[in-house]
Amino acid sequence: MALVVIALVAPAPAGASPASTAALQAALGQLQLYDGYVDGIGGPLTRRAVVAFQRRRGLAADGVPGPRTRRALGWRGRPALGSRTMRVGNRGWDVAALQYLLQRAGHGAGRADGLFGPLTRAAVMRAQAAAGIGVDGLAGPATIRSWRGGESAPSAPAASDPGPGPGPSGPVSFYRPVAGPIGDGFGVSRGGGRVHQGLDFPVSQGTPVQASGVGTTIFAGYNAGGYGNLVVVQHRLGYTTWYAHLSAITTSVGAAVEGGTQVGLVGSTGYSTGPHLHFEVRRYDTPIDPMPMMLSGTAARALAPRGGHSEELECGARRPAPRKAAPAGDWIAREPLCR
Repeated sequence: MALVVIALVAPAPAGASPASTAALQAALGQLQLYDGYVDGIGGPLTRRAVVAFQRRRGLAADGVPGPRTRRALGWRGRPALGSRTMRVGNRGWDVAALQYLLQRAGHGAGRADGLFGPLTRAAVMRAQAAAGIGVDGLAGPATIRSWRGGESAPSAPAASDPGPGPGPSGPVSFYRPVAGPIGDGFGVSRGGGRVHQGLDFPVSQGTPVQASGVGTTIFAGYNAGGYGNLVVVQHRLGYTTWYAHLSAITTSVGAAVEGGTQVGLVGSTGYSTGPHLHFEVRRYDTPIDPMPMMLSGTAARALAPRGGHSEELECGARRPAPRKAAPAGDWIAREPLCR
């Protein structure tokens, strides 16, 4: 929560704070000009996207998101964070900045898209509860100011803290969600230009599925895009873990979890041709290879080579029809598995 507090109240020039940079990246991403992380860190990708947008709109292509560029972004470039009370149905720059800050602090809502929907409202409520203030799901100046006191910023940079130390690639590490072999790995071709966005664990129906690290359940329900029964856990620093095709869900939205907490049972719901767990790690909603972050004591010794097909358990030519339509306003429930 402290990360949210500091970033929300710290004065900074327009476009200079991490939250403003994240809002800019979210806006440019929606315009298909930026394809990097919405991570609040300005770099060459962000600058190139700004230049491309400025050229598209006939502005001076200096790569600086100044007032004219912000105005040209329309609703995506306004209003400033803290200038209004945000609620369900709002959209804009301030909403994207808020979503980034909530993500980073580990409260959700999984994606910074500038659209204040049910997932963002739930994340605001979790943040308000953590700060010990009135829980109403509204994010306004008074709420932002109330987040200032209390906690100090955490010193550890880990996105999750499942075990005794850092993972093989740095401070971020995750437990394996199930014991057993790994079938198809991250990046395996699915045909038609699609690639596999996670790891498949071809284990028995009903095998307990455990959370891979410390976090909060932000989704526990049915996904109509192919994941079937799905659990999504939000960790700190913008990381989420996804547990798909479950036969049963044993956690609920808002539940605090840690490494080893059971979140469901292995199944074959959604676009699945046999019992297995599809496991994803995302950072700022971009799927990344989980293997470098898995603790060495539990990571698989043998992974199917990229480009091979050890188990074609999902996203094949024959896909079962979705069981039911996704609810409106819930992007996780509509997220496509095969893309």
